Amino acid sequence: MTAEDYYDYNETDLVCSNNNVSVFSLVFLPTIYSIVFIVGFVGNALVLCVLVKYHQRSNVTDVCLFNLALSDLLFLISLPFWAHYAAVSDWIFGSFMCHAVTGFYMLGFYGSVFFMILMTLDRYSVIVHAHNSLFSKYRSVRASIAVAMFMWALSLGASLPTIIFSQVINDSNVLMCKEEYPEETFLLLFSYIEMNLLGLIIPLSVMVLCYSRIIPILMAMKSQKRHKAVKLVLVLVIVFFLFWTPYNIVLFMKFLRQFGYMASCQWEENLNMATQWVETLAFSHCCLNPIIYAFVGQKFRNSILKIFKQWFPICFGRCSIIVSEISERRSSMYSNSSVVSSTKIV
Repeated sequence: MTAEDYYDYNETDLVCSNNNVSVFSLVFLPTIYSIVFIVGFVGNALVLCVLVKYHQRSNVTDVCLFNLALSDLLFLISLPFWAHYAAVSDWIFGSFMCHAVTGFYMLGFYGSVFFMILMTLDRYSVIVHAHNSLFSKYRSVRASIAVAMFMWALSLGASLPTIIFSQVINDSNVLMCKEEYPEETFLLLFSYIEMNLLGLIIPLSVMVLCYSRIIPILMAMKSQKRHKAVKLVLVLVIVFFLFWTPYNIVLFMKFLRQFGYMASCQWEENLNMATQWVETLAFSHCCLNPIIYAFVGQKFRNSILKIFKQWFPICFGRCSIIVSEISERRSSMYSNSSVVSSTKIV
């Protein structure tokens, strides 16, 4: 189920008026999609620059973070096309771009899910099976790259049905890019189930099981390095599910609607309006991963500052001088105050 499905609102045999939803989407969606695209593209591009430039000794986590940022970028590439589509309610980019943009959308979504699962399993193997040589043997960079390629193959396989059945349809001289499944098949229902299973239920189950074993072990450990690594992965996973779970819930309600539940026009309008909000919430998740890296990882912040100093030497050169002067003043004031306090004690 992709973004284009929400611009075709007659999902049942009822003829329902969705003028409120259409007017709302004409202004709301293009604006939000544009903001998410700009912020997310800049942030994830910086993540890729940091990982390529300053991480000479890559590990499994770095490979996963790299591919996670790449997944977000693929997802973000589709947003300008959906923004234009929502603004003019007409697909002008042709049949090939309908398949391509849908492919970017689906590959980005499933790529994010699968690489978060891979990061969780990696943390699980490192912490729960720390003394097992079999797990440490297969944690080399080459092995992690091979696993990453396998994850991309899985993402492509999960995305193929949606990509294949997405096509441009002429409806009353209005071109629509949407999924068009053969009649009297279960492919449409399968797409709903696939999104819910692969996008929420299976990854959530895997992560709950893994972290239920990881957290008790961490509570008994004193290694700050491992704590930070697990903290980063855990925050990424929690944020992902907070932003994508409402989307999957609404998608499941649309799945139930295919069986005749919630078949009134009021329910259709409510579901379509809810879709606008949860879809926007889910899409904005692409902007958050770089922010999470910045808040959680000190090394990432330092690497970003190095890149900014190289790209904008005048601005950030002056800023670094000002920061160093402030820190020197603070240290001198602290030393003076300590001398005064010591004399008072004496």
